[in-house]
Amino acid sequence: MDTLTSTSTSTTTSTTYDLGETPLREVNAALHAPGLSGDFVITGPSGAHNVACGLNAPVKVTVAGHVGYYAAGMNQQAEVVIEGNAGTGVAENMMSGSVVVTGNASQSAAATAHGGLLVVHGDASARCAISLKGADVVVGGNVGHNSAFMAQAGRLVVRGNAGHGLGDSLYETRIYVRGEVASLGADCVAKEMGPEHLEELTGLLKAAGYDDDPATYTRYGSARSLYHFHSDNVSAY
Repeated sequence: MDTLTSTSTSTTTSTTYDLGETPLREVNAALHAPGLSGDFVITGPSGAHNVACGLNAPVKVTVAGHVGYYAAGMNQQAEVVIEGNAGTGVAENMMSGSVVVTGNASQSAAATAHGGLLVVHGDASARCAISLKGADVVVGGNVGHNSAFMAQAGRLVVRGNAGHGLGDSLYETRIYVRGEVASLGADCVAKEMGPEHLEELTGLLKAAGYDDDPATYTRYGSARSLYHFHSDNVSAY
């Protein structure tokens, strides 16, 4: 028998699913029900994969524990909070809404994400924001190598340090890093931090729950030398 509990107030209904008792397939199916509303809590995830994927309703889902790969993938509208660490591809291909990871995230966080906001309060591993297509990503700690590789649009904010190959083959994604960068990837360069960038960064930090001085960050972007093939740049491809 499935185990769940429900509590309600005059404005909000909260439902709790225990993955130790209820199969993940059933929980995900319940979270895809037409006209879904209210708040949901998922307990006992124990590193399960594909938790809270494909949500498409303005609900809040709190996952009380660590999750495996592709948690909150393809998210639309929902607010997902993961109280722990997340495996590969958290918030992959997110379209809107928000995903917050209170711990660390493994590689490829927010890969190909088109919209919404991902916040990782700990560190994110390699290829964070790879092929980013419009989402915003704020990492409270460090990011690994090749983060924002081929990132096309959106913003990546790193409050710590960045690994080798940051922004390799970058298009129009803006990158803000407060710490050190091990090395920049092909066609990624440091750029001037103008008033509009300071304002933009302040808003991103505030949305993620931080109040850092934006002037302590360096902005990185595309040098735009690889947009079209040219023999003078062949070694960079």
